[in-house]
Amino acid sequence: MLDYDDEADAYDASRGGEARAAAATEAVLGLIPQRPGRLLDVACGTGIVTRRLAAGRPGLRVTGADLTPAMVRMAGARLPGAVVRADSRRLPFRSGSFDAVTSIWLLHLLDDPADVRAVVAECARVLRPGGVYVTTVDKAAAHDAGSDIDAVLAARPRRPAPDAAGTVTAHAVGVGLRPAGHTSFRGVGQGRSPRTTIADLRRGWFTQLPPGEPRTEEFAAHLSRLPDQDRPRPDPVFAIRAFRRPATGEGDGTA
Repeated sequence: MLDYDDEADAYDASRGGEARAAAATEAVLGLIPQRPGRLLDVACGTGIVTRRLAAGRPGLRVTGADLTPAMVRMAGARLPGAVVRADSRRLPFRSGSFDAVTSIWLLHLLDDPADVRAVVAECARVLRPGGVYVTTVDKAAAHDAGSDIDAVLAARPRRPAPDAAGTVTAHAVGVGLRPAGHTSFRGVGQGRSPRTTIADLRRGWFTQLPPGEPRTEEFAAHLSRLPDQDRPRPDPVFAIRAFRRPATGEGDGTA
């Protein structure tokens, strides 16, 4: 996993900046009921989406939480007094504290399946009855846009996706949540070019291809022979799923 303390300063610019944050926010808010309450943004990172969630839905009191000190500092500057340092597997909030919980671009980072289960369980735990949990799923697949870059990388080794939609849904249902909708949004300005993909390979962004290894350099060599080295290919399309805690009297959705 990347060192997000080191990544913090350049994080937004390297991942679509305000354009991607705006698209993500619109998609997320479309899955959250329009009523007053409290929202927790888990693994809020720099707060670039968190701030937009607060601005886009003034009736929601938004709190951000992240484990990385540098990210917490940046998010805290965007939302003063509303960001805490916290491990998403052990959230420091009472059960039933929030009307909505979001985790955008978190689950794909977790190598241990037990951690994915723990995060989903914690997000469910802090939801009030009738509350909604919204999370991104299938992040790696979002970048498979059918380009010549994807054709070169098709043979690369892949780990099982920790944020696969089916896996996340099973965890959510297992802790009493019910599927409550889905949507997607485009990662504006995030289309890969061959040159940027080579740079990503060499900095370790492809988890099964460590920097400096012969196979990593093989893929880099193939990419270097593609035409239009600086032309971005199609933008990724990110998927989002929503899950709802049944309101009192509805039951928990389990047999």
